[in-house]
Amino acid sequence: MGGVAQAADINVAKNAGFEAGLANWSCSGGSGAVVGAPVRSGAGALKGTPAGQDNARCSQSVAVQPNSTYTLSAWVQGGYAYLGASGTGTTDVSTWTPGESGWKQLTTTFRTGASTRAVTVYTHGWYGQSAYLVDDVSVFGPDGGGGGDPDPQAPGTPAGLGVGAVTSSSVALSWNAVSGATGYNVYRDGTKVQTATGTSATVTGLAAATSYQFQVSATNAVGESAKSAAVSGRTSPGGGDPGGPAVPRHALTGYWQNFNNGATVQKLRDVQAQYDIIAVAFADSTATPGQIVFNLSSALGYSGVAEFKSDIAAKKADGKSVIISVGGELGNVTINSDASATAFANSAYALMQEYGFNGIDIDLEHGINSTYMTKALRQLSAKAGSGMVLTMAPQTIDMQNTGTEYFKTALAVKDILTVVNMQHYNSGSMLGCDGQVYSQGSVDFLTALACIQLEGGLDPSQVGLGVPASTRGAGSGYVSPTIVNNALSCLTRGTNCGNFKPSKTYPSLRGAMTWSTNWDATAGNAWSNAVGPHVHALP
Repeated sequence: MGGVAQAADINVAKNAGFEAGLANWSCSGGSGAVVGAPVRSGAGALKGTPAGQDNARCSQSVAVQPNSTYTLSAWVQGGYAYLGASGTGTTDVSTWTPGESGWKQLTTTFRTGASTRAVTVYTHGWYGQSAYLVDDVSVFGPDGGGGGDPDPQAPGTPAGLGVGAVTSSSVALSWNAVSGATGYNVYRDGTKVQTATGTSATVTGLAAATSYQFQVSATNAVGESAKSAAVSGRTSPGGGDPGGPAVPRHALTGYWQNFNNGATVQKLRDVQAQYDIIAVAFADSTATPGQIVFNLSSALGYSGVAEFKSDIAAKKADGKSVIISVGGELGNVTINSDASATAFANSAYALMQEYGFNGIDIDLEHGINSTYMTKALRQLSAKAGSGMVLTMAPQTIDMQNTGTEYFKTALAVKDILTVVNMQHYNSGSMLGCDGQVYSQGSVDFLTALACIQLEGGLDPSQVGLGVPASTRGAGSGYVSPTIVNNALSCLTRGTNCGNFKPSKTYPSLRGAMTWSTNWDATAGNAWSNAVGPHVHALP
């Protein structure tokens, strides 16, 4: 008797165990990432992190046979987790769990329609809930022509190897993740010296003032990749500190205007003593992409650059950090290539050496490229050393979730980042970390938006509240010093909150920032006189 051969039942999902990173998967708003722990099997699992109105949906399209039954399953852990299938051609299905402390398998079945050749399988979390984990997804049924996961292969060669912070005895390295890699080998001058599970490592035990060549390779259960292109790193003579004081646990940051726009014109020496970090606004761009210079304004009354440098030295002697700010409303520096990243790092370091700046502030309001900005800042850190002050002042829209270019940059340089002072002004209504919409000008706007950064991966010491010093300091969003202080108390002590109250306190919150010291002086230093002592008295 003759018959028709039936397709063998297989798992038609691709990269079902996330061993190849997010290959074959698409996650909303950059909400998904592959982590090395916890995992149910293999070396990777999906971590989806809901934020605001994004429920961290990750999906892929799988090839199926018409008129066939499939069993959909996955192992989940953590917060609310949903598993489902859509586009089945019959009844779409889903199942969920409200959260698990250990791995739990979700299972459901679906049947395809008469003409269905592809089905979307997905998983997601829930709004305002914690991150969820997924591993070992299975869509088990007849092969739809796409096959299953291919046999594993050795990973590719790592790219993007760069040098970060250096000391007299160590060099920090970072590189791009390689799909399918479960680990990395680090080589110094051709000799393997250590292994890493992530995309960074610090090589220690080095001699001072000595240059070394570094390479990395990627590994998995199959084998090891070729070594990356070599990079050179040189240890410092004795720590690499650019010569400035340490930023205090709780700090007040103020922007000093290198121009006259109607606010009180100040020399640097006139800046109120409450300010711990003074950001000189701004550096200027040149015709060379990424390159910056500084041009002292003739409107400030300085006799010359030497007097300005003397003011910087005096502020540093008083325990203040003076940094150069890049960007602003009208300024723009484009860093979108290796060449422009190097030009930025070289020119910024030259300004630090010439003027005595302690570091740099990134206030680019016309968009950034996280890949090359990260490279630029790491190159600068390698030159300036571990004492470099690095601050950022993104707009509210730039920090709504961890998938934005600004947020990705902040997380990528977290080990060298001092503080992110997001501008809680000149903004429309925005989502807080609880998924609710808040309007500027309130305690809730300050606290609920800061919560996104505090829960999104930044250390509390790397988060500050940026506000205008007076009603004339910004187009909108001014709040009184009392509201600023209430927001600081809410986040650090859990007191004086508005309708939004964070689930926990963040005693090490860095502090507050204002635009600008000049507008503050115009209003009789009312802002710094009120907020400064409050910041310095935080727990």
